[in-house]
Amino acid sequence: MNSACYLDWNATTPLRTEARAAMIDAMDVVGNPSSVHAPGRAAKALLERARAQVAAALGAEGQDVIFTSGATEAAALVLAGQGYHCAGVEHDAVRSWCVEDLAVDRAGRITIADPGRACVQLANSETGVIQDLPEGLAVSDLTQGFGKMPFAFNWLGLTAGIVSAHKLGGPKGIGALIVKRGTDIAAQLKGGGQEMGRRAGTENLIGIAGFGAAAQAASRDLEAGIWENVEKLRSVLENAIADRAKDTIFVGNESRRLPNTSCFITPGWKGETQVMQMDLGGFAVSAGSACSSGKVRASHALQAMGFDAEAGACALRVSLGPDTRQEDVMRFAEHWLKCEGKHRARRG
Repeated sequence: MNSACYLDWNATTPLRTEARAAMIDAMDVVGNPSSVHAPGRAAKALLERARAQVAAALGAEGQDVIFTSGATEAAALVLAGQGYHCAGVEHDAVRSWCVEDLAVDRAGRITIADPGRACVQLANSETGVIQDLPEGLAVSDLTQGFGKMPFAFNWLGLTAGIVSAHKLGGPKGIGALIVKRGTDIAAQLKGGGQEMGRRAGTENLIGIAGFGAAAQAASRDLEAGIWENVEKLRSVLENAIADRAKDTIFVGNESRRLPNTSCFITPGWKGETQVMQMDLGGFAVSAGSACSSGKVRASHALQAMGFDAEAGACALRVSLGPDTRQEDVMRFAEHWLKCEGKHRARRG
């Protein structure tokens, strides 16, 4: 990472040391996992070890894991053409394939009438709001919750779950679809029959190795209580801002949230302006989902929660990580409050 104070962990995470080491080792594995000779078997063993690591971290079984190029492909693999229903707070990778008609309240909680025909996120990338997933839910986007909160795929009662490596310290460009045993998944990429015939194409062995190592390390950190410390830092941040910026609204703070995520709206102060001012101060934050950054449009998630376009355009997301220190949080709060004071003075 560069010298900027990185506070945008929901967009992507720094590559874990364990993932980097696993990827470097995988570069020396010559064989194709589909080959039956010794080098091929060595590659296959590496592939299956990583599959087992991801499955264990998710509370699933190895044969339930289908490796993909990322969460976006995993969403398309399970959702395309199925007519599932979703809410407006979902990621665009989900909304693109679903009927968007599930209601959301001001706290970010989704009303689910027919779980068997719905795709509902475990946690929102912008607000951090965690959903109580009902028994029998068809599909869940587990991407933001994976590694930050305890859950087990086998206990959730899902038909399928969507995950990504780079949200928990793995490499970009690799993800997975987790499926309940016996679920039929029609391959969209057809060819050599890899991934048990559900996703053709020679596997990205280097990325998969990094994913497995990152998932294992993330699971270890979760058990060690790392994210409880992060949640304390989030409270320090929000309390510092709330004490002096009385007009600022903390989105979803009445709901259960991811331990690292704070989304707040300061009326009249554009989120994109805040991002630039924070960047000039040496802090990397976001005005919303990374997949939407750079586009001048209101957050669909905040609109679905009942915030108007003007309010949504004034949102800032700060997402912390295990490497975030209290001094980072306090320096950010002081810089943000200094800029907020200038903004207030200009408005009169």
